[in-house]
Amino acid sequence: MKQLSCKPGAERAKRRPDVILSFTATEECRLLDFLFAAMPERKRTTVKDYLKHHQVMAGGVVTTQWDTPVAPGTEVCVNTSREFQVFSNHRLKIVYEDDDIIVVNKGYGLLSVGTDNKREGTAYSMLRDYVKRVDPRQKLFIVHRLDQHTSGLMMFAKTPRAKEAMQHNWNNMVLERRYVAVVEGGAPDPADGVVRSLLAENAEHVVYVTNDPAAGKEALTEYHTLSARGNYALVELQLATGRKNQIRVHMQQIGHPIAGDRKYGAKTSPIHRLALHARTLRFVHPVTRRDMNFSTPVPAAFRTLA
Repeated sequence: MKQLSCKPGAERAKRRPDVILSFTATEECRLLDFLFAAMPERKRTTVKDYLKHHQVMAGGVVTTQWDTPVAPGTEVCVNTSREFQVFSNHRLKIVYEDDDIIVVNKGYGLLSVGTDNKREGTAYSMLRDYVKRVDPRQKLFIVHRLDQHTSGLMMFAKTPRAKEAMQHNWNNMVLERRYVAVVEGGAPDPADGVVRSLLAENAEHVVYVTNDPAAGKEALTEYHTLSARGNYALVELQLATGRKNQIRVHMQQIGHPIAGDRKYGAKTSPIHRLALHARTLRFVHPVTRRDMNFSTPVPAAFRTLA
């Protein structure tokens, strides 16, 4: 067991430091059972109160569920001073957080970062405000982005060290990025394939396929058809490169634009959104070098179409 002293929070100028106990699970069990075993010197009612009052974090996520599964190697932290700060927003969910990174599930329609016309109300600004409530000195750094109308997993860095490690070695640090999309035109033929082309961007910020190697950058997308019904197919896509609007342009290129994507050739919008979701994000942790693997379910609305 080790004791960690957190930095003072924003509520008071002279707030006493949090006292956080940190434990690592060695076998699979339920969270409350683990807490009882990890803190035998504490009264059972005290341990239950820690859990009830948002003072327990398992795997970087604050939880109040007594039966949360705890896998071997999971770090469980208990703040014996006060509750952990909890982030709550229906358009943005924190999937994982530690001292160096935050992984979130972003809702569709939410900007990843600010633009010239909109600075606040973005995924970045919401998380920036959250980390500063915990510690006014805390910073947040952009590592990569998702299109405004694409939902799914993305990450931010909390330290310059983490930011620089990810950005300077992105292709080696990111092990897997998978998306799911509903495309028009039924099942692609062939059902599985690779789309490779040079992509460029015009003055209207529309990305297009070009044969000019001086103007375009190589982009490669693998796709796999999961299911199809009528005019729609559910496909899984894996990025080998990370060009702007890459998936959207490549699906248009093979004659199967993403449903709801009027910008890149779609004729229908059956669920009133761009049917593209960043489902899986796997990367090497920029500080601990652990293999970090996150995945989300296929959006229910996608399943209703194909």
